[in-house]
Amino acid sequence: MTAVRSDQTRRPHRAAIAGWVLLFVAALAVFGLAARASTQGLAPGFAEIFLAFGLLPRGVFALLGGAALGLAGALLQRSLRNPAADPSTLGVSAGAQLALGAATLFAPVLVAEAASLVAFVGGAGALIIVLILARARDWDPVTMILCGLVVSLVCGALSATLILAGGDYMMSLYLWGGGALAQSGWRNDLALAGLVAFAGLAASLLRRPLGLIGLSDETARGLGVSTATIRLAAVVLATVLATTVTAFVGIIGFVGLMAANLARLSGARTAGAQLVAAPLVGAVLLFATEAVVLALEAGFGTSIATGAVTALVGAPLLLWLLPRLPKRAVSPMAVHFRRLAQPQALLAGLASLTLLASLASLLLAPDGIGFLPDLRSIEAVLPLRWPRLLAGVSAGAMLAVAGVILQRFTANPIASPEVLGISSGAGLGLALLLVAVPFAGLGAMLLATALGALLALAAILVFARAAGLGPERLLLGGIAVASLAGAGVTLVMARGGPEASRLLDWMSGSTLRVTPQLALGEAAAAILLAPLALLAHRWLSVLSLGQVTARGLGLSSARAGTLLVTLAAVLTAAATLAVGPLSFVGLMAPHLACSIGFARPREQVVGAALLGALLMALTDTAARSLAFPYQLPTGLFAALLGGPYLVAMVIRKPR
Repeated sequence: MTAVRSDQTRRPHRAAIAGWVLLFVAALAVFGLAARASTQGLAPGFAEIFLAFGLLPRGVFALLGGAALGLAGALLQRSLRNPAADPSTLGVSAGAQLALGAATLFAPVLVAEAASLVAFVGGAGALIIVLILARARDWDPVTMILCGLVVSLVCGALSATLILAGGDYMMSLYLWGGGALAQSGWRNDLALAGLVAFAGLAASLLRRPLGLIGLSDETARGLGVSTATIRLAAVVLATVLATTVTAFVGIIGFVGLMAANLARLSGARTAGAQLVAAPLVGAVLLFATEAVVLALEAGFGTSIATGAVTALVGAPLLLWLLPRLPKRAVSPMAVHFRRLAQPQALLAGLASLTLLASLASLLLAPDGIGFLPDLRSIEAVLPLRWPRLLAGVSAGAMLAVAGVILQRFTANPIASPEVLGISSGAGLGLALLLVAVPFAGLGAMLLATALGALLALAAILVFARAAGLGPERLLLGGIAVASLAGAGVTLVMARGGPEASRLLDWMSGSTLRVTPQLALGEAAAAILLAPLALLAHRWLSVLSLGQVTARGLGLSSARAGTLLVTLAAVLTAAATLAVGPLSFVGLMAPHLACSIGFARPREQVVGAALLGALLMALTDTAARSLAFPYQLPTGLFAALLGGPYLVAMVIRKPR
């Protein structure tokens, strides 16, 4: 009986190995045909040089880079006991790209002499922040991925700020950061080959301790294993591998995630088997992707970001993983608030403060020092200021209400509209429109973003209902949809052309091009949609107590949750249509409302809406005045404020 069972277990493993071998052979054939097509029409001497020092190093780097990322993914997943851990999902790649961008702009000699070290510092810093944030919930897998997303958003906002400050040169860096494997020699291949060999040897030494850690920390410590030391060694090794690849070719997303999980599905169950299989699977995956990319480039004559293509494949795999992530009993993050005895007076004060901030924004001098001197000056600037102010204030209020709904529904204080995927869906709709019509008008752009946002919403809701996801996993579904849409946007931007700069301008959250009609439309949407959350305040109260309690009180958590998430998505989409993906307003405003003392859902909705409007009024004024005569994008400025706020909110200890 045992022999029969062993033979039955080996058969799928052999079939999987045969499948990977066939995929590699097919990719090799496609790469060869694409390489031949790429060298056609070139001068004979130059064709041989291009093949020997351009195409062949590119193919070898795909194999080595895939192996490095596959090994990094396996190390992270085994050491953190998180099947969704990957340099892309934990913020490592985004942190490395930010460090490289900052060094390129302010200290280019560091990039020339020590690019890998710069990338490692950035990636390691991002990962440390993620681990600190997730520690408040005992490194729960879902929470770690959510924290990784937030850190990636902060790094992305900072990178976009550097790009806008650096002009065309930094725009080229952004396009490179999408993940292009083009090579101009064998230098990077040789360096990466040495690193992969060293990492493979180090991983073999970690094989047995990681196997024990995979059981439990208690078991590992009982057998004399220092879990902290082994985990630190594995994480550092994975970070070195991932950031080195990022330093050479930009962000190659989700290869580690795919390689480690597909290796496990192919039969690699133990730590040792996964540390061997994951690099091989990663090498085949990235090489096959690069072969397809090279064939498309040869056929259509346009550049394609390999990293975006891997994200298009990896995001659905993350969706597939969501129902299978391990569930742990975790303590909620500490959110400190006090309950006000008479909140109405404070709400009135907030409304007055928001009105005063809005008036000051309209009447301040352009440099922010003093006020406009006379009526003629006011009449000159008022038509330019009130549309962007009204649109920003309305969008801030809608994002804040959406944040209250998400945080109450999920009982997760880092839930915010940015992780729902709606903004990224709107961006993909806009990107596809600009590919077809590069100079599309405002009406067409609004229609495209609305359709993209609604399609992203439908995808999230359909998948969540089909997979039976809980509240936190619904947020991860939004992350996966956002990654999918973001990959599409990166593919469009990698083409260059006028659509790339227009997309970057919209993604930065600029309110410079808001028209009076659009501003009035935003205000109308806020007035119509935000009060719907007040009508659902009892649902928010009951759902925050848990699904069991909600069912006991006669409330269908599935139906109420679907309606609430839909409202949050529509609010987010309405805000995104006019002012782009404003980051972290929906995160900060609900927390500030709780901290002030608005504890009940109805009070928190109103207080957060006023605070969101106030934040956007202040942010718009600061973004317009601080760098005068230049104007910073409002959305990026809000993101730069929200990132440090998130870190301070999560790591502070309970009183």
